Amino acid sequence: MTYVLESNDLCDYLLETEEVNFTHSMIQHKITELFQTDLNENQKIDIAFKFVRDQIPHSWDIQSGVVTRTASEVLENQTGICYAKSNLLAALLRGIGIPCGFCYQRLMIFDTPEKGYSLHAFNAVYIESLRKWIRIDARGNKAGVQAEFSLEEEKLAFHVNAEMNEQDYPTIFKNPNEKTMETLRRNRNAVEMYKYSLPDAL
Repeated sequence: MTYVLESNDLCDYLLETEEVNFTHSMIQHKITELFQTDLNENQKIDIAFKFVRDQIPHSWDIQSGVVTRTASEVLENQTGICYAKSNLLAALLRGIGIPCGFCYQRLMIFDTPEKGYSLHAFNAVYIESLRKWIRIDARGNKAGVQAEFSLEEEKLAFHVNAEMNEQDYPTIFKNPNEKTMETLRRNRNAVEMYKYSLPDAL
């Protein structure tokens, strides 16, 4: 896939936002804890990716009703759906000066079109040494889902089935999609939100 950048200015992918609040004391503490000064760029990306993927459970996987939105909320509550987890990964990477954007897929929410569709969020990171963007998905691995950070090939959590009207959006966005953030703002139970309230397209 050929990626489409929302902005050609890498600085736009380093900005702090309400959701990507990397100057928050909890995020800064985690950055200090995770990253040693002698690590190279790729090692830092791998550490951040694996932390969010493996140490922050997806709310649906653990059937947690807690709704988180900002990076600091995800870190404090130790859970989030993909919209929230992508905010945390962006905050960790932007907080150490590594450009990070937001990407989306339209997927069947369960296993058939009749059960509906939802937007799935993940990230893209700019690899300075390679001068290219790589998409990474820290949603959280489980049976049938094996996402990795790889410089050789893209290894996302989900493969789009175009015949089932699923869609892989090519744009790397500067900020999290407003529909997804509004969904997190207005809902109070993550499990019910996941089943009934996720947006189904950009």
